[in-house]
Amino acid sequence: MGADGLAVRRGKRFGRILLILLVLAVLLVALWAWFALSWSYSEGERAGVLQKFSKKGWICKTYEGELALYVVGGIAPQIWYFSTRDEKLAQQLSAAVGEQIRLHYTEHRGIPTSCFAETPYFAEGFTKVQR
Repeated sequence: MGADGLAVRRGKRFGRILLILLVLAVLLVALWAWFALSWSYSEGERAGVLQKFSKKGWICKTYEGELALYVVGGIAPQIWYFSTRDEKLAQQLSAAVGEQIRLHYTEHRGIPTSCFAETPYFAEGFTKVQR
């Protein structure tokens, strides 16, 4: 076997190793995304006025909302941003814009891309608060 045959074998081996490394990298990112979305870091509730809710994104469309936390007279409200992946909940939240709500959420840290959501806080449900 000549030098040309040896160079072809090395090229094939290098291509195979590169392909294996690429597949492993994609698999690792997919496993991390699954882990980050499956287990929540924390969960809780926030109350305030749902002031904005929309579907956003260029390629990956996500549902994003803004909750104006309870306001003390004369002080600007603190805005808390959240996301949801549930289509049915998104429709309900869209209908509740402008109302006082109590939002139950889970926090998922370390999500590898904004295609899942722009915030780490995912709304799981809400109840309307009577004034």
